[in-house]
Amino acid sequence: MKRSNPSTLKLTKEEEILLEQYGRTPSNKSKKLIYGNALLVASAPIWLYWRIHEMDFFPNAILFCLFTALVTYLISCAYSNSKSQLMERIAFIRTDAIAQEISKQLGNDKKVSKKEKDDLIQQKTKDVADYESTTFSIFYINAIFILILMITSTILHQLSNPMNYAFSMSIASGLTVFLSSAKQVKQHRA
Repeated sequence: MKRSNPSTLKLTKEEEILLEQYGRTPSNKSKKLIYGNALLVASAPIWLYWRIHEMDFFPNAILFCLFTALVTYLISCAYSNSKSQLMERIAFIRTDAIAQEISKQLGNDKKVSKKEKDDLIQQKTKDVADYESTTFSIFYINAIFILILMITSTILHQLSNPMNYAFSMSIASGLTVFLSSAKQVKQHRA
C-alpha cells in the first residue's frame, strides 16, 4: 500500500469546517474576551505593588510593562488551555436543551429540512459552549492566578520590591499555565 506525503495531503471543505468548529483556536469573540481579561488581570498587580508595597511607579515602569506583557501572554494561554477542555463537556451537556429550544422555535415548520435543523442546533450548541467555556475559564484562571500571586507576594516579601514583583508575577503566571494545561481524567458514570 502506497502512502502519500502528509504535507501534500489536502483537506476537504467539510474537514476544514469541522476543524474550524471543533479546533482549539478560539473564535474572534472569545479572543477579545481572553486578551482583554488577560491584560486586566496582568495589570492589576501593578496597583498592589504601587500602593500596598509602596513601589515607585515611574522608576519601575519598564519592569511593570515587561512583566505585564509577559503575564498577559501566559494568562491568555492558560485561558485557552482551560477553555478547550471545558468546551466539549459543556457542548455535551447543553445539546439536549438547545435541541428542545430550537424545536420549539421552529415548531412544525415544513420548510426547514432535518439537515438544516441539525446544523442550526450544532451551531447554536457551539456558540453557547464557546461563550460558557470562555467565561468559566476566565473566572477559574483569574482565581488561581490571583491566589498564587497573593501567596508568593507574601512569602517573598523580604526581597526588594522589584524582585518580589518579578518573582511573584513569574511564579504565579507560570504555575497558572502549568495547572491549566493538565489533562482532565474522564470519569465514567456507572
